[in-house]
Amino acid sequence: MNTIKELKKSFLIALWFMFLTFPIMVIKVNTVEQTIDWRWNRLAMVGIFSFFASWIWRYLLQRKEMGQKRAEESETPTLTFQQRVLQNPKFTRPALVVICIFAAIFPFYFSMYQVNIMTTALIYVILGLGLNIVVGLAGLLDLGYVAFYAVGAYSYALLNVHFGMGFWACLPIGAGLAMLFGIVLGFPVLRLRGDYLAIVTLGFGEIIRLILENWNEFSFGPSGIANIPRPGFFGIKMSIHQSLIYIYFIMVAMVIFTIFVVRRLQDSRIGRAWIALREDEVACQATGIDKTKTKLSAFALGATWAGMGGVVFAAKTTFINPASFTIWESIMILCIVVLGGMGSIVGVIFGAGILILLPEYLRAFSEYRMLMFAAALVLMMVFRPHGIISAVRRTYQFEGSPEKKASS
Repeated sequence: MNTIKELKKSFLIALWFMFLTFPIMVIKVNTVEQTIDWRWNRLAMVGIFSFFASWIWRYLLQRKEMGQKRAEESETPTLTFQQRVLQNPKFTRPALVVICIFAAIFPFYFSMYQVNIMTTALIYVILGLGLNIVVGLAGLLDLGYVAFYAVGAYSYALLNVHFGMGFWACLPIGAGLAMLFGIVLGFPVLRLRGDYLAIVTLGFGEIIRLILENWNEFSFGPSGIANIPRPGFFGIKMSIHQSLIYIYFIMVAMVIFTIFVVRRLQDSRIGRAWIALREDEVACQATGIDKTKTKLSAFALGATWAGMGGVVFAAKTTFINPASFTIWESIMILCIVVLGGMGSIVGVIFGAGILILLPEYLRAFSEYRMLMFAAALVLMMVFRPHGIISAVRRTYQFEGSPEKKASS
């Protein structure tokens, strides 16, 4: 009986969708011959698709609710995918070996286009891991993260134009300037949280972009900066393809370095202070943690990786302008963190791969690719609200009093 009710609901939903899409999908006016084409086959396709989609949607929602009820009723905690698989050395070690081999041979067996988009995805991995420090670990909603990305890119471009400095000299300078800007942003927002913090950081990002767009004497304005040199290797002249492969391997090394540093920070004292700040700011301060230093360190370290990513971005594209650093870049990086899993390193990597590579590989679907991209995001947020691979919270289990242990 329950199944019959669900089928009736799906049938009514299909009829409703057919009614709504009837003028668009069925009627086509031929202005040349002044006739009307009736495309009934499209209406049938809409009805069939909406019928099965609504039925599957409600079925998956019921499965999700039943799983939550079973998890609440069971006394033994259920292990997550990350606890069962991703923290199992029998799986992680062979997987790391396969990933390293694939990363090493990738640019030699794939086209230049594939290497280019993979390098872009690696840049966003670094940006996502940097924002993950601010949003995922410290719980500070930063919508102006692209400003630090722009600081790193313009640091390399301007230092090269005015002083002739190379990539390797500008890489630490760009990271240091972005860290300085992170501290400058952190001081005014120490007392803010939530939506108010997001609004202030959003304004900061727009201020940086408008300065770069209107201060022509400093940043060359909307025309941007062209002919930015790619990174060199002991003065060896490389072709465009060789330079792209070189930048790809630089990004692979930087991603490995970023994962190592972020993992160490996450398990350190400052990392535990960030997590405490995210969970409860008042309780964090009551336990003796310096809230000011904790917030400033999160902003500064998160901005550092954005500055490094900006330097590589300028070297990769050889041209930058303020249009490359809009609010939508910050939203995309934030989506990478939220979709992948806030506080999860592996989740951020998966999120960057999906959000950057998926639209590129869906170009075959032309105008429908962004619709499919948005549908994938909606499905993930409904059925995996904590992200693809959520961070595992550390739990402590009480095993009993010493008297019971002695008696046993």
